[in-house]
Amino acid sequence: MTAVTLGPAGTYSHRAARAVADEVSFRESVTEIVATVADGDFDRGVVPIENSIEGSVTESLDALADREVSVVEEIVTPIRHALLAQEADFATVASHSQALAQCRTFLERDHSDVTREAVASTARGVEQARREPSVAAIGHPDNASPEAGLEVLAEDIQDRDSNATRFLVIGPTDHRSQAGGKTTIVVYPSNNYPGLLLEMLETFANRDINLSRVESRPSGERLGDYQFHFDFEAGLYEDRTQNAIEAIRDIAAEGWVRVLGSYNTEHVLYWVLSQAFHTAFAAGHTREDDLVASQTARANTGLTVMSPPV
Repeated sequence: MTAVTLGPAGTYSHRAARAVADEVSFRESVTEIVATVADGDFDRGVVPIENSIEGSVTESLDALADREVSVVEEIVTPIRHALLAQEADFATVASHSQALAQCRTFLERDHSDVTREAVASTARGVEQARREPSVAAIGHPDNASPEAGLEVLAEDIQDRDSNATRFLVIGPTDHRSQAGGKTTIVVYPSNNYPGLLLEMLETFANRDINLSRVESRPSGERLGDYQFHFDFEAGLYEDRTQNAIEAIRDIAAEGWVRVLGSYNTEHVLYWVLSQAFHTAFAAGHTREDDLVASQTARANTGLTVMSPPV
């Protein structure tokens, strides 16, 4: 199976997608990714949905509300940012807007005089830094190597060590599952009156369903008109979930409710295997030794441990 995600190769989305499929194809925007899955070109897409520092990825929220797809899995992975460049003297830092924002404190403290340039992805910034000596990039430290012509000027430059990103794995609507510990729905009430949001929130609270995320986005229909994104900790197989969704449908009778599906969460680590690989490589061992390290790490931690994209 091939998954489609943000490109080019080497993005954090690429790393997440490799936990889903051996073959990965790339697009330049989340909107394109969701469209290709909705149109049946791919069975799986991987899109960033939320970062622990910068919050939700609004393009992802809007794309999921605009097209008919399902959510089949959630991937959570830690994000390690490094400053990468050909040399220490540079005039511009190029990276994805989220990465620039996640490293705001470091950039303002140590490089307040450089220009910050937002590009389509962290990998695009790395490509630019490889071509232009005056440009530095923000990306995973594995993107630096003598062959790439880049060195790591600073590691772990994100504002918080707990920096992590949630990715949603999407599929066609007929892949929607009733099973899983979490569910995502999008609600457009097409209405506005005192207590509307409270009614929707009470629908979940009265059934002892915990909301893990609530987000509003402009509907695009008129000013002050909103869609609501709900993530909650219950599966579609549960009666309480079905009852809650029916109640939400009644509240949004003039609009619509889109049920994206139930799914489980997979935590994916990369640095453990990367560290094991570099240790094995330095000792003259082979890639198979790295695989053993991966399997051992998975057995010991209950986490999926992936090698970095190459």
